[in-house]
Amino acid sequence: MKKILTTAASAALTLLFVTPLCAQTRIDPSQLTLDEKIHLLSVDMGITRLGVPVSYYSEGMHGIAYGGPAPWGNIHPVLPTTSFPQAYGLAATWDTELQERVAAQISLEQRYYFQNPEFDRGGLIIWGPNVDMGRDPRWGRTDECYGEDPHLVAEMGKAYVRGAQGPDPEHWSSACVLKHFMANSYENGRHDYSSDISEREMMEYYTWSFRKCITEASCRGFMTSYNPVNGIPMTIHPTIRSLALAQWGQDGIVITDQDGLRRLVDDYHLYPDMAEAAAACIKAGITQFLSDELEDSQGAVKEALRRGLLTEADIDEAIQRNLNVEEKLGLLGGEDPYAKIGRDGSEVPCNSEQAIALCREVTAKSVVLMKNDGILPLQPSKLKKVALIGPYADQVLQDWYGGEPHHRVTIHEGLKAALGEDVELLLETKDFGGEGLRKAAEADVAIVVAGNIAAPCLDITRGGAEIGWGKSMIVQDGMEEVDRQSLALPHEDIARLVKSVNPNTIMVMVTTFPYTIAWSKKNMRAIVQMTHGSEEMGNGLADVLLGKVNPAGRLTQTWPASIMDVPPITDFSLSGRTYMYSKAKPLFAFGHGLSYTTFKYSGLRVGKAEDGVVEVSLDVKNTGAVDGEEVVQVYVKYPRARVKRPSRQLQGFKKVFIPAGQTVRVTIPVKVEDLAYWDEEAHAFAPVRGCHRFLVGSSSADIRCRCCRKL
Repeated sequence: MKKILTTAASAALTLLFVTPLCAQTRIDPSQLTLDEKIHLLSVDMGITRLGVPVSYYSEGMHGIAYGGPAPWGNIHPVLPTTSFPQAYGLAATWDTELQERVAAQISLEQRYYFQNPEFDRGGLIIWGPNVDMGRDPRWGRTDECYGEDPHLVAEMGKAYVRGAQGPDPEHWSSACVLKHFMANSYENGRHDYSSDISEREMMEYYTWSFRKCITEASCRGFMTSYNPVNGIPMTIHPTIRSLALAQWGQDGIVITDQDGLRRLVDDYHLYPDMAEAAAACIKAGITQFLSDELEDSQGAVKEALRRGLLTEADIDEAIQRNLNVEEKLGLLGGEDPYAKIGRDGSEVPCNSEQAIALCREVTAKSVVLMKNDGILPLQPSKLKKVALIGPYADQVLQDWYGGEPHHRVTIHEGLKAALGEDVELLLETKDFGGEGLRKAAEADVAIVVAGNIAAPCLDITRGGAEIGWGKSMIVQDGMEEVDRQSLALPHEDIARLVKSVNPNTIMVMVTTFPYTIAWSKKNMRAIVQMTHGSEEMGNGLADVLLGKVNPAGRLTQTWPASIMDVPPITDFSLSGRTYMYSKAKPLFAFGHGLSYTTFKYSGLRVGKAEDGVVEVSLDVKNTGAVDGEEVVQVYVKYPRARVKRPSRQLQGFKKVFIPAGQTVRVTIPVKVEDLAYWDEEAHAFAPVRGCHRFLVGSSSADIRCRCCRKL
């Protein structure tokens, strides 16, 4: 990774209009004044003269953010929304159908607040999902991503887009803006260093999920990342046009990240002034500028026009792509099947029983059972006292991009309700070496809740006071602009102490990153992992711990045994990274997750390629005593090629419910075109003929059956 040279060649919005126009179904740039055109290059896409309402944006990683820890929760009136598990937890469900339902709920709430005249919050653009690749466990924004595998990230991203935009390709409920194009997974000094990657790594890994979301889920928006790639800041990178526009058919919003325009001048020193920078952005394919000061970008564009750096035709081309999205959303008038939401007198959607039940369901299904020697599920009838110990045992933390939950059910509250009045729950959240040990010693079972701070720039020990942007209280935590410096679990010592006085100790990890927990893996009787953010955290976890829900979450990243097994974070080469290229034995493998039952795989068959698809089918039998879900994972080991291929690569998966004792025939389609590699000489994907080995199992390291198919 090289440092960029100093020179290089290469506010609360009011809903202005409530009823959509009926006569106007499309606006052409020729109908607009020059000032209106320049205005449409901002995140406020309203056209007051033509009755087009302001449509602003909302952060929506795991719920619409109309409140929460970030500044928008303080500047604007706080509005409650359903708060689901963090994106990292949503991906752990490995359930695309469930992901669609979550995104549909998020979109419903956004529509409701936008169209309800009682509220002054408005927008139909969701900044999400984040389909960046979690290639390094130290990346500070891991909580926002779906994991380290391109196929999994693409499938979960596509599901989110489908759920948020809705089933009608011509009429959307909301519009998604993917984050952050591309090779964005380094926070410390992200404005100063370049993500240096090969063309093949770019096409096979770093842009894979963006391409799939655009070409297969019709997403028509993405945000460029701050970082340069191969020396060129992504705000002006040629791949915006050469890939996204020319090859993928992206004809919608391309927005800079916050003040990305100004950074070209102030941080990268590529242009002498904002006018030249604005001209370069628009010519590169940018259609919107995200800026603290609207006048910055608008003044720069006007100056660029005055100096002949831009033409009005350049502006027309950019804003036409923004108008394409507005038309899909019904903002330009015409038919809008979502027009009644928020106007029909219905209650706020997050108050509904359906929303709360969905949140509880997805929370339970996001829980990963990492280890279990049989102590789980707990049986209240055999317990008198349970000790619950740890700093996160009685609070629900929100991350920087989280909203304001409709309600909060802590782990303590959820367990207390689930255990019932006959079991005494002993809580300790502060004095772990004193009262904590005393309570643990007298309990039948001790549960240690360990984890990380969801928004480390906020000091929870001081009532949420800020300690400064780009800072973290401890080296194991990270967030935007802060990478982690250690993979050690901050509270593992608490687990050691508790285990010393109670052999029946279970560890619950409320985390958004992998940790090197070799001691806990060896000594804890059980380990479960979940993420922050869910308003139903306590109920969802209790459902799993007491067996109401059989856990079926799976890890979306490799958990390394040691930090020494991970290459330097500033090295964006894939060599030695992820389950696909690392030779180190992981502590927990990508795709790992246990169940309260067992499954047997048999009868694997890989069919011939028909219509570009290979069908992988097999029998999966639930050989245990309880119903359960299994995540069947299909990996492919490729024939030898001129380039280095992954040792194995996920190419399909399916989450299947199987009653106890029954067998289900599972069929998983694999696209033949997805098995190709990127030929850097031809600048195109090229197939490799020969025997492809299909490996099917319950994780990348637990392969149950194999079959070879010549393609």
